[in-house]
Amino acid sequence: MTCWYEGPLAAFDTETTGVDVETDRIVSAAVVVQQGAGTRPRITRWLVNPGVPVPEESTAVHGLTEDHLQRNGRWPAPVMEEIARDLAEQGAAGRPIVVMNAPFDLTILDRELRRHRASSLSRYMEGSPLCVIDPRVLDKQLDRYRKGRRTLTDLCAHYEVELADAHDAAADAQAALDVVRAVGRRFSARLERLSPGELHTLQAVWHAAQARGLQAWFAKSGSPEAVDPAWPLRPELRAAA
Repeated sequence: MTCWYEGPLAAFDTETTGVDVETDRIVSAAVVVQQGAGTRPRITRWLVNPGVPVPEESTAVHGLTEDHLQRNGRWPAPVMEEIARDLAEQGAAGRPIVVMNAPFDLTILDRELRRHRASSLSRYMEGSPLCVIDPRVLDKQLDRYRKGRRTLTDLCAHYEVELADAHDAAADAQAALDVVRAVGRRFSARLERLSPGELHTLQAVWHAAQARGLQAWFAKSGSPEAVDPAWPLRPELRAAA
């Protein structure tokens, strides 16, 4: 029987105007669907005119200028609808959705849906609940004592996964999917008997513990930064701008 990490998976990624899920906006997104390891992926891309200024520091990361987005991007409302429906289709088909640092990408999508569609991600997923696999959470849990950063670029290097065009939404989504397959193979003894649904539940527990550990480290170092333990979606703490 094929293990989940060798079977059908989807992956989702965004590029944004910044790192605040409550106020920043999506400028590009991608969903990658792969029916099995080594098969040709189906890639859907979206380019968005966010309707707000795009900071130069964000453009420096993903290469998307405000002028380019104004000329070539679509209005956010229909794009957010299409993305949410695509993710719901993956859930209905029983495909786990790989999202690197899921609380960021899924929460910013949720806030965009609230902003532009007067809806929410959970509403779109009512008939097919999200089953998320987050390579960042998996790696931190399964190889917790390894030193160093754990960005997508770092994970790709560690698991020998190609990342040809970092900070392109489609390339990042494909790389995250490949990292999950690599993690599954490396830690097969601990993962192969878990269903994706069971793994989703465990990741919520693992992420909360990881957040508590990071919060304690911040407190010890005198940093006021707060770490949200919610996974894979942060609760709405205040109205999105």
